[in-house]
Amino acid sequence: MIRCYVTDRRRADVIACAARAVREGIELIQVREKGLPARELLDLVCKIRDLAAGTSTRVLVNDRLDIVLAAGVEGLHLPGSGLPASLVRRMVKLLGVSTHSLPQALEAEKAQADFILFGPIFDTPEKTAVGIEPLKEIASAVHIPVLAIGGITFENQAQVIAAGAAGIAGIRLFQS
Repeated sequence: MIRCYVTDRRRADVIACAARAVREGIELIQVREKGLPARELLDLVCKIRDLAAGTSTRVLVNDRLDIVLAAGVEGLHLPGSGLPASLVRRMVKLLGVSTHSLPQALEAEKAQADFILFGPIFDTPEKTAVGIEPLKEIASAVHIPVLAIGGITFENQAQVIAAGAAGIAGIRLFQS
């Protein structure tokens, strides 16, 4: 199972959470710090990159190709409203794309994304759930890993894996 910690500095000490994620062998850390000035974001990404150096944890940056390139990390994660995956595919080693529908998932696969995030599967404080059935549909339609996101807990993660997800992603799940 692939696990992806999505950062949120407003809710926790991201460096401490990233260090714990690396120690626990979390496969992916997605630095998703909207609104952080470029220099501060670069500094944060470099600190997380250094924590993950020499481990199996891979670091991605959300929606900031410039920071990926400047920090020398492997991955970029694109939100649904981000750059077209097909335009950035050749520039990064690892590419993830957030999707909210089957057409978006198929488009991400066609653009050679390495994985997609799909959700929110369960309700979150900010978003209403799409549910397990759309996850099943997408997981069976694409040939790249689908990571379920949105309201994932240790108690309900087995449901998303049973539905075909290759893994889970979350903020609160890894920061609490």
